[in-house]
Formats: sequence, C-alpha cells, structure tokens
Amino acid sequence: MKSFITYTLSACALFLGISCSSQKKTENTSLVNSNLKWSERMAISETIRFPDPTLLDFQTKPRWSYTNGLVLDAMYKVYEQTNNQSLYNYIYDFANRMIDKDGVIQTYKFKNYNLDMIKSGDAILDLYDKTKENRFKIALETLDKQLAEQPTTSEGGYWHKQIYPHQMWLDGVYMAEPFHARYATQFENTEKAKKSFDKIVLQFDLIEKYNRDPKTGLYYHGWDESKEQKWADKNTGLSPHFWSRAMGWYGMALVDVLDYLPKNHPGYKKLTTYLNQYAEAIVKVQHSSGTWYQVLDLGGKQGNYLEATGSTMFVYTLAKGVNKGYLPKKYMKDAQKGYNGILKEFIKVDEKGIVSLEKCCSVAGLGGNPYRDGSYDYYINEPIRANDPKGTGPFILASLELNK
Repeated sequence: MKSFITYTLSACALFLGISCSSQKKTENTSLVNSNLKWSERMAISETIRFPDPTLLDFQTKPRWSYTNGLVLDAMYKVYEQTNNQSLYNYIYDFANRMIDKDGVIQTYKFKNYNLDMIKSGDAILDLYDKTKENRFKIALETLDKQLAEQPTTSEGGYWHKQIYPHQMWLDGVYMAEPFHARYATQFENTEKAKKSFDKIVLQFDLIEKYNRDPKTGLYYHGWDESKEQKWADKNTGLSPHFWSRAMGWYGMALVDVLDYLPKNHPGYKKLTTYLNQYAEAIVKVQHSSGTWYQVLDLGGKQGNYLEATGSTMFVYTLAKGVNKGYLPKKYMKDAQKGYNGILKEFIKVDEKGIVSLEKCCSVAGLGGNPYRDGSYDYYINEPIRANDPKGTGPFILASLELNK
C-alpha cells in the first residue's frame, strides 16, 4: 500500500501540475482556485487534506466506512459537472484498493449487519455505471444481499446494526435506502423492484410512526422496540432528544430516495408528504444566522451551539427538495439563508485556498461502550472538529444544489 507521503506528493503533482522536487519553490502558490464553485473547491480541498481516499475520516488505516462513500459520491457529482479527472481518479483509487479482483470488499464484515456499511455502495454504483467492472457489480450484490438478510423489528424495520438489536436510528435510513432504491432501479426486474420499493417505503413509514414528535414535527434520534436500552423511554422506546445530524440524515434520505421511487408507487406521495412536514418543522427551529443548533429545540440552553454537519444537511434537503419539485419554492429562501449562514459561520479558507468546514460534531450515537445515553449533556459535549466528512460531503451536495 502506498504511504501517506507518497499520496501527499502525488496529490501535489496532481493538483498543481508540478514535480514533487519543486514543492518548496511553490509553497506560496494557491492549491485551490478561488474562482471555482464552492462544490469543486471543497472537493479538491478534501483530496489535499486526505491524499489517501481510504483515510477520509481521519482514519489511521484503510477501512470500508460510510463516510468515504458519502464524500466520494458527492465528489462524483462534482466530476460529472466539471469533468475534473483528478476527482474521478481519487474516487476510483478508493474502490480499486478496497474491492479486490474477486469483488470482495476489504475490511467489510457481512455478519455485522451494519447499515452504515451500505453507504459506500453509492460510490461503487457511480463507478460501475462508468466502468462496468464485474468486481464492482459483485460488491454491489453483496451489499444488496446484506439488506435482504438484515435483522428487523417485528414490523420489518431494519435494526441499525447486529450489536444494536431492535433499534431503528434516523441515521440508518440514509445509510441504506438511497443505495437500495438506486440498486433496485438499475438491477432488478419490475416485480422484484416493486418488493424492494415496498420495503424501502416501510422504513420511512416506521420512522414516521415511532420517531416523529407530533407536537413539533421533529424526530427523535433512535427508537428501541424492546425498550430495554438505558437511553430508551420506558413507555415509547424513544431516545430523549432531537439531534441535528440525525434529522439531517433523515431529510437527505427522503430527497435521495424520491429520485428513484416510481411516481406511480403508493409510497411516492407518502414520502413527499413526509418531506413537506419535515421541511416545515426544521424551518421553525432555524437560527437567525440561517444555521441550526446541535440540539434543535433547545437553542437558548447553556452549552448548545450552532453545528455545521446538520446545517449542511438541512440546506441540501431543502434546496434539492425545491429543485426537484418535491417542496414548494418558498423553501428555497430558507435554503439560501442557511447556505449563507454556513459560509459566514463555518467556512474558512487558508492562505493556500484550502477550504475548511468548522464546528462539526465529530460523532454521536446511542448505546455502545462507553455508553452513550442520548442526554443533552452527551450531545453538547461530544468532540467538535473541522472538516468532518459528515459535513464536508453534504456541503458539497448543498453547494451543487445552490449552484455556487
């Protein structure tokens, strides 16, 4: 495997068009052209920050992970608009090293039944469309097989992971369903695709049934059917708070699945209704800056802060929803306000032109070891960092929708 240094030097040559030996002479040269749109500027910045695409999430060694797929799929959309071959090469490098000649996905463990692992399939779908490499098709079939065998709640809702039994998280709907909808559209016959679409819509139906708060229209992060988890309310099974990024995942899932769900499927109208209710709810808790708080409904509470990853996801959801006709045009004003807020509050550009996204919650979940209780104190005290891929990926997507 190539070393980090090798990747750094190759990135230097790739984006600057210079030999590595001349690196010192050009240390004051801008690495990212400020005349490019924000989507391409952030995509290029990510490749400079993480020259090795298998280490996109501050990883120390290559790993099949949802964050890689999120950013790489966003980059592919930039590539489609710009024909920036360097971005395509970066995306291909990830797949080339993580999927062997027999289609086996490196570091992936099927029996973990982890919905997060489905997400990188989006980037492989992109590459398969272009290359038709059989190994990529085999990998896609493996991910689809996981969904076919994924453990479920009594009503058919996917467990988030094997180690999180009986639990549905908002995160998981985004990890699995856009991939599932696209896979069904591309590879399944009409009868089988109909069954897949039914199963996809069911996941949203169950989230609406259990996770949505009818008073605010906001959604709780997780639901435990068994009500056994310490974070779960003993009556409802719900986690206690409305976490920004969890709701962001869910909104992106809605707008992305609607791209593939046939308009004559009965679920299409339902998902459009869910999205409109969702948009109404998040606009009500939008801060005057245009961004959103880490804990959405407790903006004035001590310790809460305006957070970047959820904010980028909400802007993407609103802007794409309007652009695709899923949402009324009035929401574009809220999307633009949010985007302007992101540029002002979170975006920094250094002397090299490298774009950074500040104030990202690095990670938050429920349960596990050490145990995450879903309390207010838990969410506001998780580490904050710059350039978390769970923010940079959605920022690229939001930028594409707003054509910046």
